[in-house]
Amino acid sequence: MTDVKTRRASSNGRATVATTSQQIEELHRLRAAGRLGGGQARIDAQHARRKLTARERLELLLDPGSFNEIDAFVTHRATDFGLADQKFLGDGVVTGWGKIDGRTVFIFAQDFTVIGGTVSETHAAKICKIMDLALKNGAPVIGLCDGGGARIQEGVTSLGGYADIFLRNTLASGVIPQISAIMGPAAGGAVYSPALTDFVVMVKETSNMFITGPSVIKAVTHEDVTMEDLGGAMVHNTRSGVAHFAAENEEESLYIVRRLLSFMPQNNLEDPPTVRCDDDPGRMDPELNDVVPDNPNKPYDMKEVISRIVDAGDFFEIAEHFAQNIIIGFARFNGRAVGIVAQQPSILAGVLDIDASVKAARFVRFCDCFNIPLVTLEDVPGFLPGVAQEHGGIIRHGAKLLYAYCEATVPKITVITRKAYGGAYCVMNSKHIRGDLVYAWPTAEIAVMDGPGAVDVVMKREIQQSADPEATRRRLIAEYRERFANPYIAASRGFIDDVIEPRETRPRVIAGLELLKNKRDTNPPKKHSNMPL
Repeated sequence: MTDVKTRRASSNGRATVATTSQQIEELHRLRAAGRLGGGQARIDAQHARRKLTARERLELLLDPGSFNEIDAFVTHRATDFGLADQKFLGDGVVTGWGKIDGRTVFIFAQDFTVIGGTVSETHAAKICKIMDLALKNGAPVIGLCDGGGARIQEGVTSLGGYADIFLRNTLASGVIPQISAIMGPAAGGAVYSPALTDFVVMVKETSNMFITGPSVIKAVTHEDVTMEDLGGAMVHNTRSGVAHFAAENEEESLYIVRRLLSFMPQNNLEDPPTVRCDDDPGRMDPELNDVVPDNPNKPYDMKEVISRIVDAGDFFEIAEHFAQNIIIGFARFNGRAVGIVAQQPSILAGVLDIDASVKAARFVRFCDCFNIPLVTLEDVPGFLPGVAQEHGGIIRHGAKLLYAYCEATVPKITVITRKAYGGAYCVMNSKHIRGDLVYAWPTAEIAVMDGPGAVDVVMKREIQQSADPEATRRRLIAEYRERFANPYIAASRGFIDDVIEPRETRPRVIAGLELLKNKRDTNPPKKHSNMPL
């Protein structure tokens, strides 16, 4: 057999000069066995951290036998600072495509066992190639991130590689779904690619995201902080809002990725998948009639309402730990995927604040990008008052949610369960901003402000001059609610399409979605919008 000059892999995947075709066969054998990487010692260290290897993650995430790898023979071209002796096949990232539930996805998985999963020029080029293929073929791209950032030894070329990735994240935004699963460290420039994607999944205790690490912060600000407290999964799920999910382990994080994709189309030109529904579309739930308390100040759990109206009670909540006064997530009505936005009256009375506005606005825009209808369940007393909110930019941030709803052209259905006061009434997909169907329960209160607030402003003098101010105030509040804060006033103006019994919410929403399935709406031609970022 003729000798050829090529490269082979030893059992640790390191590339060396070889001269026989048998050695080529060995490389293919090792590749097929999934043994390429940084060597057994580094794989053992990865497992000791409760982390899987890149190839083990791919095996769990993708349909069995569906993965097709590309660029397995790529190595870096750098020779400085000892890199000439640290060449590994694949250069620290596994790229290719496979299937999830029978649908094609493109994927890259960083390999921490190879030079810490750091990004080199060739590492970045592999990721860019897979993203270009995803965009050309109209399929989602998934990044399994586990790396130490830019490879210091390669200098500006590694930084340029990151910028190449950022560009593709931006160009692919709104065209194909992009999901990032943070499986280890993501530091410095490495955090911006996930931040540009649609959804970020983190793993508790083993994944971190931060611009500057604890040692730099200690040197600059003299603050002592651990990696977990600085950029752990729960920090980004509860405080920063950077991440949308906090998985207990890597297996759960990969399950979350699969479940997310089940609600999404392959690209912006397709509709989301419809599944068989065994839940009666005409099903009514009499217990919904008693969900809203008689006392308008008493809270209730909107998640109970959601679970009672969606198919089989199955609601996939997103960002459940962040801005909990608003609820977002995916569900299905008669097998059709929808995005749900709802106030949570049991948290801050469901008021809109800065974080809630931003959280919901981004979700509304995602659904609109990918033709996913929006169902809004509204019980909002208004925007949160206070100096901190005003100085923090509640006007600007609240305008983001308003803008998102105004801009959205997908089918949009609103159900007002109780309060819809002030500007928040306008923002939460009212008829005035192209809400297609707006329903109200009989318990709905729709007005500029609540009864006590309105009476105290408008009837202040009459109350003060009366013989019994408190009794007069109670009487005026009751009159205000009867005359202004009920759904029939808005319905008489056509702002509410119908006042419905709570128990019939599910069939009415399903009928509305069926009506709107061929809806066509457009926005004026423009290069792009200028929303209040």
